[in-house]
Amino acid sequence: MVGGGTVEHALLRKLAGHAAGLVGADAGADRIVETGLVPDAVIGDMDSVRDLSALPRATRVITVTDQETTDFEKALLMTAAPLTLALGMTGGRFDHTLAALHAVTKAAATRRIILVDEHDLAVGVSGSIRLGVGRGARVSIYPLGRTAFAGSEGLFYPLDGLEMEQGQKIGTSNSAVADEIRIEVAPGTQSPWLLILDRGKLPVFL
Repeated sequence: MVGGGTVEHALLRKLAGHAAGLVGADAGADRIVETGLVPDAVIGDMDSVRDLSALPRATRVITVTDQETTDFEKALLMTAAPLTLALGMTGGRFDHTLAALHAVTKAAATRRIILVDEHDLAVGVSGSIRLGVGRGARVSIYPLGRTAFAGSEGLFYPLDGLEMEQGQKIGTSNSAVADEIRIEVAPGTQSPWLLILDRGKLPVFL
């Protein structure tokens, strides 16, 4: 899924090879075409895509006109996938980045979404996770609400008993001291959170 922000052409072409579908969120369709690829669909309110008539005939155009959701949210609502890689949703305008985090927060309980930019990847996590990231990897944990953690394994700074909330406590710039890390949230209802890794760790999810 591609937004209208900055998109590395080489990265998009590489990731498109792993994808079952290629969706532009409004102006994201332009980013896809600029890369030399054909979007399977463009979804949004169509207020920023450059020229719908110039899109390949094979591209489905799905117009959603409500103004209560962003184009990224619209694209998520109109699609289903076990894993969504989202490019061009962060960077550039800061409000667009915040809107992307909002969309991930809303969808994290039912969708596995990975935001990808030129440096990092950020995975929306609802609940606990176990992942092989490699010893020495930078591991950042960022709350998207209020999240209590029951414990962790493989991290330099353990999360045992910590409660994180923006403006109170966050967990950026931790690191892995084992090849595999485990992060477990406390029992009860917990908000989603972001697991942020170097972009080079993306193959772990593919």
